[in-house]
Amino acid sequence: MENPFKQIDKPLKEVPQELKAKVMNDIAIAKLIMELAALFSYNIGDIIETVISKRKDKK
Repeated sequence: MENPFKQIDKPLKEVPQELKAKVMNDIAIAKLIMELAALFSYNIGDIIETVISKRKDKK
C-alpha cells in the first residue's frame, strides 16, 4: 500500500472542468440543504437558553 502523505509535497494536477463544475455544484447543493435544514429545524441551544432565562425571571 502506497503512503498518500508522500504525495503532499508534489505539485497539484489540473482537474477537468467538467469534474470541477460537478464538484462545485454538489457543494452548492449540500450548502443549500444545510441552510434549509437550519431554517426549518429547532435551534436547541436557543430553546434551552430561552427556557432557562424564563425560569429565572419567574423566581
